Amino acid sequence: MQTFHREITPLSKDDSFLVFDRVKDTFDFPIHFHPEFEINFIFNGKGVKRVVGDHIDEIDEIELVLVGPNLPHGWELYHCKNKNIHEITIQFHGDLFDEALLSRRIMLPIKEMFNRANHGILFSKKTAIDLKERILNLSKLDGMDYFLETISLLHDMANSRNQKLLSTYTVETDRFDDSDKMKLVYDYVQRKFSDKITLDEVSDFVSMSKVSFNRFIKKRTGKTFVNYVNDIRVGYAARWLIERDWSISEIAFKCGFNNIANFNRIFKSLKKTTPSQYRDEFYGMKRFL
Repeated sequence: MQTFHREITPLSKDDSFLVFDRVKDTFDFPIHFHPEFEINFIFNGKGVKRVVGDHIDEIDEIELVLVGPNLPHGWELYHCKNKNIHEITIQFHGDLFDEALLSRRIMLPIKEMFNRANHGILFSKKTAIDLKERILNLSKLDGMDYFLETISLLHDMANSRNQKLLSTYTVETDRFDDSDKMKLVYDYVQRKFSDKITLDEVSDFVSMSKVSFNRFIKKRTGKTFVNYVNDIRVGYAARWLIERDWSISEIAFKCGFNNIANFNRIFKSLKKTTPSQYRDEFYGMKRFL
């Protein structure tokens, strides 16, 4: 059984950002992880396969992704027939920005983006196109110009529209303020996802009306409560399809789905593949724990 590769990046403790600017015909680095954040920009790569956590998809002509610390990720040539694929990778330490700085008003969008990056973030095609020339120019800058432009890029990425979270699971537990009702909801669903969970019981648990709770969960997650629960259930299913020898029906029931057809439908809608195809994609791999 193969484990994900732990990459030792050349980024030293004295470095702020490290930029790799490469034109290549193939992707030959295995699925890997490292404690640094990573921005990956690919141009002319239509048909390349993207793997981030439990997410797999085929990329478009241009893409921009931010991967959080220790989240397994990688890109494979797959269906791409293009030569001269342009890849720019930017790596930086998680402690480059301390908590005091990230808590300043101007930095809050970046702080929130870093939290979301625990799932991996795919930025919209428009954002990738809009930032393309600046990213291509980054390796040509030096000193403070290079440092400030990278922070400016992070700021524009954080404030961009139509970001998509990629992996259902995260390596680190989702982080919330201790007083945050969302933490209560998250912990409750993590404990009870294998059981039937009703809107009544959860809204009562956090002392909110159903109407208020529906608005709250939509604002905090961008999803209805049912879809939020299904995301968590499918996340566990995806992990167990990779790591366990259980049958697909066993996994479905252990994740709280009492109907295998419903499980297959929801899994495919979220992962763009069937559970059996998903298991085949990850055959021989195991998430490093």
